[in-house]
Amino acid sequence: MNVVLLFPGQGSQKPGMGKDVADEFPAARTVFERADAALGAALSALCFEGPADELTLTHNAQPALLAHGAAVWAATRDVIGAHVVAAAGHSLGEFTAYHAADAFGLEDALRVVRRRGELMYQAGVERPGTMAAILGETNRPIEEICADATRDAGLVVAANYNCPGQLVVSGEVNGVERAMALAREAGAKRATLLRVSGAFHSPLMESASTGLAEALDCASFTDPCFPVYANVNGEPVVRAARGRELLLEQLSNPVRWTDEVLAIATRFPTALYVEMGPGTVLAGLVKKIAPAVETAACGTAKDVRALRERLAA
Repeated sequence: MNVVLLFPGQGSQKPGMGKDVADEFPAARTVFERADAALGAALSALCFEGPADELTLTHNAQPALLAHGAAVWAATRDVIGAHVVAAAGHSLGEFTAYHAADAFGLEDALRVVRRRGELMYQAGVERPGTMAAILGETNRPIEEICADATRDAGLVVAANYNCPGQLVVSGEVNGVERAMALAREAGAKRATLLRVSGAFHSPLMESASTGLAEALDCASFTDPCFPVYANVNGEPVVRAARGRELLLEQLSNPVRWTDEVLAIATRFPTALYVEMGPGTVLAGLVKKIAPAVETAACGTAKDVRALRERLAA
């Protein structure tokens, strides 16, 4: 059976993440130990114990999610590795996908995403902004709504095309609030502000690009051993240079998750799509985008055992 790996982004983190996996599987425990050493901080304790407010901080959530994804991958790789045909990740998760594909060593990946989180937070301080989820279909395109809101109140763009009926907009506070009102007028069931420290995946993040480029230059980043699909355009990436370009573009451009999943599902319609990390957010989105594909979660020790048994059979 072919396997496609999926790695979640910010919002999926929660205290307790990875603890049972590290307790049961030595390979996973080693990942968390290496993460602590690489960052010079007790990231494992933050994952296992919280507190939630500290774990949710952008510069903590990003390496925490990468470490958890890397840990469950380490605990399953010997059994499922030969079955993997592609990987993808939502925003931060795209970096975890490159780690799984051997493009990033663990320590380099952790340091890069820690720096990415710091830079994104700093960009949010320099150019304050916010994000909002728009749920339900609208009777006109979200791009048109954002353009009108930008003219009326302040810059706002579509940031995440998560699945049909679920979008996220990002930008200046007044612009986002105006876009929320226009979306409701256009038939959206709900428009809800998100708890974020900045306008991610919008032009307000452009100031973070130089620092992220420097962090990537300091890391060893090689060609992935299987294609990693890109958030920016749904392209299957097989060369490190192209991956680096797209990871930089991702900072200030929308995550086109719907198009990305459709591209993967078209290429691998019978694969098992495994979400590696806390929760089942991506698996749920995949089922809404491509209902015929099969999904599974792999975030707990129980999940790891089940996946190992299934692929070993």
